[in-house]
Amino acid sequence: MNPFSAQILLHLLCFLSLSFSYRHPLDPLEPSEISAIRNKIKSSLLGSSDSPFGFHYVGLDEPDKLTVLSWQSDPSSHPLPPRRAFVILRAGGQTHELYIDIANNSIASHSIHLGNGYPMLNLEEQSAVALLPFSYSPFVESVKKRGVELKQVLCTTSSVGWYAERVYDGRRVMKLQCFVAGGTVNVYMRPLEGITILVDLEVMDIVEYKDRFVVPVPVAAGTDYRASTQIPPYGPRGNRVVVAQPEGKGFTIQGNLVRWANWEFHVGFDARAGLVISLASISNEESSSYHSVLYKGFVSELFVPYMDPSEEWYYKTFFDNGEYGFGPYSSSLKPMIDCPTNAEYMDGYYANGDGSPVRIPNVFCIFERYAGDTSWRHTEIMLPEIVITEAREEVSLVVRTVTTSGNYDYVFDWEFKTSGSIKVLAGLTGLLQIRATDYTQSDQIIGEQHGELVAPNTIGVYHDHYVTYHLDLDVAGPVNSFVKASLHTVRSKDATTPRKSYWTVIKETAKTEADGRVKLSTEPPAELLVVNPGVKTKLGNTVGYRLINNGAAATSLLTDDDYPQIRAGYSKKQLWVTPYNKSEKWVAGLYTDQSRGEDNLAAWSMRNRPIENTDIVLWYTMGIHHIPSQEDFPLMPMLTCDFELRPFNFFERNQLISTKPFNNGYWAN
Repeated sequence: MNPFSAQILLHLLCFLSLSFSYRHPLDPLEPSEISAIRNKIKSSLLGSSDSPFGFHYVGLDEPDKLTVLSWQSDPSSHPLPPRRAFVILRAGGQTHELYIDIANNSIASHSIHLGNGYPMLNLEEQSAVALLPFSYSPFVESVKKRGVELKQVLCTTSSVGWYAERVYDGRRVMKLQCFVAGGTVNVYMRPLEGITILVDLEVMDIVEYKDRFVVPVPVAAGTDYRASTQIPPYGPRGNRVVVAQPEGKGFTIQGNLVRWANWEFHVGFDARAGLVISLASISNEESSSYHSVLYKGFVSELFVPYMDPSEEWYYKTFFDNGEYGFGPYSSSLKPMIDCPTNAEYMDGYYANGDGSPVRIPNVFCIFERYAGDTSWRHTEIMLPEIVITEAREEVSLVVRTVTTSGNYDYVFDWEFKTSGSIKVLAGLTGLLQIRATDYTQSDQIIGEQHGELVAPNTIGVYHDHYVTYHLDLDVAGPVNSFVKASLHTVRSKDATTPRKSYWTVIKETAKTEADGRVKLSTEPPAELLVVNPGVKTKLGNTVGYRLINNGAAATSLLTDDDYPQIRAGYSKKQLWVTPYNKSEKWVAGLYTDQSRGEDNLAAWSMRNRPIENTDIVLWYTMGIHHIPSQEDFPLMPMLTCDFELRPFNFFERNQLISTKPFNNGYWAN
């Protein structure tokens, strides 16, 4: 072997060794694993039957938490846990659950779901459903009656929800809404109003059709949002802004493990949740070892109910995670558009309806952010003949993903700060769901329209956005408690002071799940803390993290007996606390499509289990009541909401005092 070939072989062996070394128990399924799972199922008796079937979820069946934590404590002494997958598919009109032993290429278990609700819809069946109206003569006549060419019409699918008085006889169904595509790419602004189409997914046929009224289709003019279609006069344009890191990036990615500054965490992709952050740990100035903060965090559900109770709209109460899944609708992020120039990217994979792996390139971006902000500063002028100004930059690390759920685009950020904080952000942009109307001026409107006139013949319908996060905090270990440190006003009774009142803090440790439910608007102001009773600082304070609400604290205004509210019972409170349970991942239940509220967070919490001094999970919901305005037309500017997980006596002092500046600030030698 010549030296050059030997060098190539050495590099290859090193690469393979590194690849193996950085395999992680929480790594998402690889495309080869997805293909092997598909082949195994299709070669089984289930796949060899005459009944057509489709894959609806293929994901990692995560090892037990204690197994992962044992492996993490000393990977060299613990082998990687066996790889297993969880699969949901439909066959023979039934929902099948399979656990796949990947290492042994075998089906470990197979059962049939007999309860209410159905799995996530897959893209292939939705595409097939959307074509059905074009060969259905009543629909063709409806289009003709509106003076529209059939070739300009597009249809999209909509989940139907659950309404006890409108039973679908156990059928798995969807509804369709259709739009006119001519003259603009912004088809959502041009609906064919008044038409309702119900499709049975098992027989792939239209089973109910209504055309109740005709109103004008809104015009295409002024709805196209592309830069290439805009005409003068243009808005102002500033000078170019660039991001530069002359010394290179300050973070490393090894497999799915990310290290930056004092943080280490794992990044994963799931077909339902999209971005998953796991095993987030931080080091302190006194020790190079990492201390756990967050075992797992992800968006568990995105509930978007519309407020129009009419025949064509009442069922539009979307559960975007459970009914559609974030994974297949995740975007390939574009440099300089979705992420800055200093970003690194990661791909994601999910299984399509046939079970084959689908790659989404650049599904995540990771970048360091510095926008000129300050993490701390002080100017001291009291010292004689000297003025001291000291500050540190606010440099952070951001992990970003974008999901397009129909008309809306959602930007999800996890931002890690050297102070120990994790800032979690959800951004809303994209297109309104609008209802066509006869009205062209607001002074023409008579009666309740369930929305606002945002353009001629265009009503932006009132709706909500509820983003619920699954937050399995492990503050300095998995044994934690939830504490409400409430602020109470006290009347001063001390005659020696002229003060009449002050506030003090009363701390209450939640004993059971009932104690861990918080509706922010009805309780005294409070610090919401997760603490580890078994770990204390040198001063004797219990270490903890606090959840800080930064707005977007709306809760549901629907009545408790309304069917969408029954399915999303958790949306009446911003915060719930439950004991850790591996099976409780999805706040609206595993089978959300046409669910009936029997398997969701509100139902689990009724057991009122103990949550003190144990492994607990926080479920936090950010809520927005959206009243559309003309500025939201024809495309909505980004609206952001966020919360923060911030250290509370977790460190001995401010972590940033001894942190060297990221940039060329002064630092004594």
